[in-house]
Amino acid sequence: MAANNSLAGDDLLNRKIGFLTLQVLVMLFLSINLLLIITFFQKEYFYTSARYILFAVTLLSDSLLLFMTDFLLVFAHFHINIQGWLCIIICAVIFLYLTVTPVTLTAMTLERYVAICMPLRHGELCSTRSIMHSILIIHVLSSVPCIVVLSTFFVLASLSFYKEQHICLVEVFLFHIWQHHLRSAVYQFQFLILCIIIVFSYVKIMKVARAASGDDKKSTQKGLRTVLLHGFQLLLCFIQMWCPFIESSLFQINFTLFESIRYFNFLMFYLAPRCLSPLIYGLRDEVFFHALKNIVYLGLNKRNIT
Repeated sequence: MAANNSLAGDDLLNRKIGFLTLQVLVMLFLSINLLLIITFFQKEYFYTSARYILFAVTLLSDSLLLFMTDFLLVFAHFHINIQGWLCIIICAVIFLYLTVTPVTLTAMTLERYVAICMPLRHGELCSTRSIMHSILIIHVLSSVPCIVVLSTFFVLASLSFYKEQHICLVEVFLFHIWQHHLRSAVYQFQFLILCIIIVFSYVKIMKVARAASGDDKKSTQKGLRTVLLHGFQLLLCFIQMWCPFIESSLFQINFTLFESIRYFNFLMFYLAPRCLSPLIYGLRDEVFFHALKNIVYLGLNKRNIT
């Protein structure tokens, strides 16, 4: 009996440490993103350039998704219930921005393809106005899985659901196994299309890289590495889309195990992929990195003066 109590106490302590560690990482990530967003608005060159505008979209999308999912994680950890209608709004935002990032990554890959393979048309195809239209298209395309999932819920849910108190999880919207299969099919089809676009862009850029020389070759090689990193991010995003299926199965079996796996998935497949965007464009990009260093330097100087 005493041994069981000791094990339960250790498990509770580990969960608390894991939860606090996760919150520190989330705050750190959001702080870095905030710094990068501030840097983006410091120079006109950034918010009039296609690649940086799309980068800012991923930063805002990732930050909002991380904040909302962490919000639900905190509520689930403390077993706080909320009304059904509010849970629907929160989950609709999560469904949308879960897809915005991979679609934007694909748009960024296409921008690199145009810049390297069609340099004479880059100014026309990737103008500020075209990118604004692209952002609208990105959100429209990203809303398709959200509409499919929620439309099946609206057909099946009773009116009382909207007023009832629930632990807000995506699983509460999926009443039947066919809804899980439908969501899986939509996400897999979307992932397949995005992969085809990224592979096509990579092959085309590789052909240009082989023919290029000197500075052009260096620029093209950097573009290839960027496309590869986008592909790796997309793979992590796809794995992330499978996390709810694993979690929903565990939710029915063991809630403690469900919480542990949910923390792990959140760390590996929500947080980690979104740390790559600041790395790719915040640190690897010389122009952006130089502007970022200036802001940090000025901030430290002001602190020393005061």
